[in-house]
Amino acid sequence: MIIVMKQGASKEELGEVKKRIRELGYKPHVIHGETRDVVGAVGDERGKTVLHSLESMPGVENVVPILKPYKLASREVKPEPSVVEITSEIAIGGGELLVMAGPCSVESEEQIIETARAVKAAGARILRGGAFKPRTSPYSFQGMEEEGLKLLALARQETGLPIITEVVNPRDVELVARYADIMQVGARNVQNFALLKMLGQLEKPVLLKRGMATTIQEFLMSAEYILSEGNRRVILCERGIRTFETATRNTLDISAVPVLKEQTHLPVVIDPSHATGHASLVPSMCYAAVAAGADGLIVEVHPCPEKASSDGPQSLRPADFAAVMQKVRLFAEVAGKRL
Repeated sequence: MIIVMKQGASKEELGEVKKRIRELGYKPHVIHGETRDVVGAVGDERGKTVLHSLESMPGVENVVPILKPYKLASREVKPEPSVVEITSEIAIGGGELLVMAGPCSVESEEQIIETARAVKAAGARILRGGAFKPRTSPYSFQGMEEEGLKLLALARQETGLPIITEVVNPRDVELVARYADIMQVGARNVQNFALLKMLGQLEKPVLLKRGMATTIQEFLMSAEYILSEGNRRVILCERGIRTFETATRNTLDISAVPVLKEQTHLPVVIDPSHATGHASLVPSMCYAAVAAGADGLIVEVHPCPEKASSDGPQSLRPADFAAVMQKVRLFAEVAGKRL
């Protein structure tokens, strides 16, 4: 249920509503709007009719049922788009197109520092890089783990770029959170509910990637796990889904952008690198993502892709990334966004 507060309702009235929601066995989630507050009451669907009694409380305008199974992610709860703050100067979901770029995995100090400087010069605002790498084969490079995190922190110190890196295991959440500015959940962990719950208890932004065979509704229900634990700083990422097509690594579901924009208030990012698996296809998918209304891009860039420990074929060279960013600016302008 959504409890819509009256315009100008006092903090005391809001507090009483939250208290009564808890007494009825539900969990209140306050969403602050431009003109009024809304309280989402989340819990057992079977007894939700008792919440209608809240209409008689001071400061309450009305009580409305949420029809979508994902409650807090739905536009029924928050009609206007959410802006997720990364730092005091960087946010996603507003009028700015946010680009994150860097190597698939951190391999050395020289590699990550060189890449960080290159992507910053090209216009990226966030440095991406994997310290923990979930791989299909147990014999593939699994990442440098904490040493990789330390190198990412060094690159942040050198360039000023905030960092996004993946957390794979619930036991590593605290460790990764000490270094990362954005916690990334990869496609393979989109339904690792223990991990999602732990991330929901943090105050850090979480970029949640869609699974290879995850429907839009399942994707948003995974986001709901994070939101329901109290963390509202969730960013959705479409990175391609598995289909019968073998010409590309995955099939980029570009239509997911407008669909998600209709269904949820959360920001949407596109990962064209994992979607296509081929560096030559990445630029076109960047432009298509911006044209479709994406709030950001996350692109793999490596100074020497042929020597990359992972995902070299889909990584752009720094010069190629700089050229892509020049053209992305034009698409961003047409889409009404700043780069």
